[in-house]
Amino acid sequence: MANTTPDISLNDGNTIPQLGFGVFQIEPKDTAEAVGRALKIGYRHIDTAEMYGNEAEVGQAVRASGLSRGEVFVTSKLNNGFHRPDDARRAFDSTLAALRMDYLDLFLIHWPLPTRYDGDFVSTWKVLEEFQRDGRARSVGVSNFQVPHLERLAAEADVVPAVNQIEAHPYFANEEVRAYGRAHNILTEAWSPIAQGKVLDDPTLIDIAGQLGRTVAQVVLRWHVQRGDIVFPKSTTPSRIEENFRIFDFALDDVTMDRIGSLDRGEAGRQGPNPDTFDYVPA
Repeated sequence: MANTTPDISLNDGNTIPQLGFGVFQIEPKDTAEAVGRALKIGYRHIDTAEMYGNEAEVGQAVRASGLSRGEVFVTSKLNNGFHRPDDARRAFDSTLAALRMDYLDLFLIHWPLPTRYDGDFVSTWKVLEEFQRDGRARSVGVSNFQVPHLERLAAEADVVPAVNQIEAHPYFANEEVRAYGRAHNILTEAWSPIAQGKVLDDPTLIDIAGQLGRTVAQVVLRWHVQRGDIVFPKSTTPSRIEENFRIFDFALDDVTMDRIGSLDRGEAGRQGPNPDTFDYVPA
């Protein structure tokens, strides 16, 4: 299948494919096959993380794909246990070694962890700035940062994050954080884009999908894209990996976009942890 995914511009002059393939909760033993299939279909953006435990398999799939390194946009994220600057440097070295790559296209702080490390995520961010300066991370960003966290980086650091990867889906549109990103040229990446599957049974979305002759997942992914966000659905099912890629040959009109937007439940719709209190560190 031809690669139809648009590239969108980051605030540092680099570009990123708007649709990617996520590997959260894909077992390492299944990762290389799933990523290889996604690359064959046409995905050119892979999103992994140190805490997912499958970086090595992502790298294996990219090498086996026959694509050059420059053709695949690869993201990883810092393990929550390694926010201290020297730990972060070692962790980044380990990520590059696991992937067997010389650089990452994008490296993120996975969670702000404001109740840990004396609330200091700024010194961690400054280490990511180092990685960008030395070229080993082409772009750097954050994940799960709330507006006050982003405001603190703006006040105390030099580099504006290229992206903020946050939970966002029709039941939790996360508009306040997205609005801050728009105002400060920080692109939003949406994780859990179909609310861990919970939106698939929604009557409104089923009705819209039926009218368009599409699946609910395709409709929701298209909604994210038309909002201007970057999205990377995850699946190990071959038909779904392909189905999720086919979202650029139709469009949602304004009325339909508003219908989907009306499903927002605010904080009650959040499926994952609240970044203000989340303090998980792997054992």
